[in-house]
Amino acid sequence: MAKEESTVTPWEVSGEIDYDKLVKEFGVSLISETMRKKLEKTHPLLKRGVYFAHRDFDKWLSAHEKGKKVSVITGRGPSEKMQLGHLVPFLVAKSLQETFNCEVFIPISDDEKFYVKEGLSYEKALEYSKDNIIDLIALGFKPGKTFIFEDFVYTDIYKYAARIAKRITYSTSKAVFGLKPENNIGWSFYPAMQAAHILFPQFQRGKHISVVPVGIDQDPFIRLTRDIAEFPEFNFEKPAALHAKFIPSLHGGGKMSSSEGGVIFLSDSPKEVETKIKKYAFSGGRDTIEEHRKLGGNPDVDVSYQYLRMLFEPDDKKLQKIRDDYKSGKLLTSELKEILIEKINVFLAEHQKRRKLAEKQIDKFILKN
Repeated sequence: MAKEESTVTPWEVSGEIDYDKLVKEFGVSLISETMRKKLEKTHPLLKRGVYFAHRDFDKWLSAHEKGKKVSVITGRGPSEKMQLGHLVPFLVAKSLQETFNCEVFIPISDDEKFYVKEGLSYEKALEYSKDNIIDLIALGFKPGKTFIFEDFVYTDIYKYAARIAKRITYSTSKAVFGLKPENNIGWSFYPAMQAAHILFPQFQRGKHISVVPVGIDQDPFIRLTRDIAEFPEFNFEKPAALHAKFIPSLHGGGKMSSSEGGVIFLSDSPKEVETKIKKYAFSGGRDTIEEHRKLGGNPDVDVSYQYLRMLFEPDDKKLQKIRDDYKSGKLLTSELKEILIEKINVFLAEHQKRRKLAEKQIDKFILKN
């Protein structure tokens, strides 16, 4: 059977994703084993290859080893409550901060979501921003080394975006991003804002190399910004990038999206988590218990196992045992789901507890004009 035709742009991800093809099309590099060894103590998303490709991350690592300044920049477009898939770049940013003791910058692009999401009011965009910021602070970023700003509030970002916008022709924007729905001019201007976000650490701290952890669908923004960085007016370092594969939806495959239903929100109760995992999590098990005991399951397609591998089981030996037991048939799908449910609920209970503290710490993180 032929593969489903895929679409991967900053605006849409659909179909069966061929990552090898994307690496060639985008001209990015795979993360080497040499680089991977330097990431052994980082989050599973990095050390287990969910972040699989890069632009100049080897230069970022080398700069750190030489004692030079490095930083991390990754943002959030707030159009809803946060769910597990939204955490991916921030868990990586936090891990890089802890491992390499670097600053992290987090732009909140409430303007983008206001432009592009049908029915999202200005007031609601600001409301989601505040709620999302509390979730981000609750992850445990270091105060004094982590700087969060909202585009609608921290309007100083506009002076950087304006300088960048003057250097991007409309034809260049169309060539980089392809056809995208443009029902207002705010959307057309947003690439300049995104480039201002990516270069923000250098606008603020001077010339140095920063890295952007992103899904590979966001690479067009990286390419455009790397070109802009070297303009004589700016004379910045080209920003590095770390590219992630998509976290699968509970239904299996594709990209986790709230629009499809069945996602785990950070505000979910233990019962809601249990219901969603049992009802929606795609299984790699067999049709009957007898068949599963005899032939075993397939962890490579099982969503519960993949979530453990990517997010919830940091111990490599424990993960390997779960994998081996599932493949041998010793561990049933229902038992694998129970392991994941317990892990998620422990994480969410702690996160929801830290949210209450985070509400009192906002001023330690927010940049002001």
